Amino acid sequence: MASSSPPHVAEDVPPFLQLLSDGTVIRFTDCYPLPIPSLPPGQPVVDWMDVLYDASYGLKLRIYRTTAASSSGNKLPVIVYFHDGGYSIGSFDMPNFHVCCVRLASELPAVVLSAHYRLAPEHPFLEGLDDAANVVSWVRAQAAAAEDSADPWLSETANFGRVFVARDSAGGGVVHHTAVRLASGRLGPLDPVCIAGCAMLCPLFGGEGRTASEVEFPPGPFLSLPVVDQAWRLVLPPGSTRDHPLANLFGADSPALDGVALPPMLVVAAAHDLLRDRAADYAARLKGHGEAGGTRGVRGTAPRVLRRRAVR
Repeated sequence: MASSSPPHVAEDVPPFLQLLSDGTVIRFTDCYPLPIPSLPPGQPVVDWMDVLYDASYGLKLRIYRTTAASSSGNKLPVIVYFHDGGYSIGSFDMPNFHVCCVRLASELPAVVLSAHYRLAPEHPFLEGLDDAANVVSWVRAQAAAAEDSADPWLSETANFGRVFVARDSAGGGVVHHTAVRLASGRLGPLDPVCIAGCAMLCPLFGGEGRTASEVEFPPGPFLSLPVVDQAWRLVLPPGSTRDHPLANLFGADSPALDGVALPPMLVVAAAHDLLRDRAADYAARLKGHGEAGGTRGVRGTAPRVLRRRAVR
């Protein structure tokens, strides 16, 4: 006999979201605690527009380009940008991410594609990764389309021979898994698109064993170990530990990267990030993998350097 009691809060992740016992997810619209970055004066004007890249799920991305580039006919590199938010909050149109993309488009300059993807816990993590792969496939389709059928914002301005995939925190995890899918050929041929490199800023990785930085750093204003652990519970398949391959990239059950020719990878770790040691370990392992003939190039730092200052 079905219970008539109202649903209760099964997981409370203040100030971000609540998961109710019936599977309902309540996200709080003003949950993002970081201040909105400012735009320096005198920057080139940036235009943007939203397009639908996956009609099946109503998923959109936002294209950014400078007004000057669109009028001059200059071809600019393309940055495919995946927002952060612990795989469970955020969207491409949040003010923080929007301003960040405006600055990237203006200061690099570049054509920036900021994409939304399905979020946990109502959607399994793998569905979000499928969405990220579909973004790359959409870019390839635009590059291969005839001039009269391609999006004019891209056909006029984008250099598809220099495409970069980038973002920080959870978005960094999306970047890694997308790069592995691309390098292993699981997404098929990319011509005429060339993935020139990937950038991960303070990527969100996990594992059951605690690292030194996780143990020694006190909780910060926005991140603590209980919050990180809770986020993984919401994201990973039920009953999984943080050593699941989606979280721990080098765990016992994680696929080896031997023979996977990843593109050049930039890994950035902040000195006082709880997850600093995981990022440093990731960079070190990729360096070793590259020296063995896998990854074509990795920029990173040793853990002892990261203890003193934030470096690239």
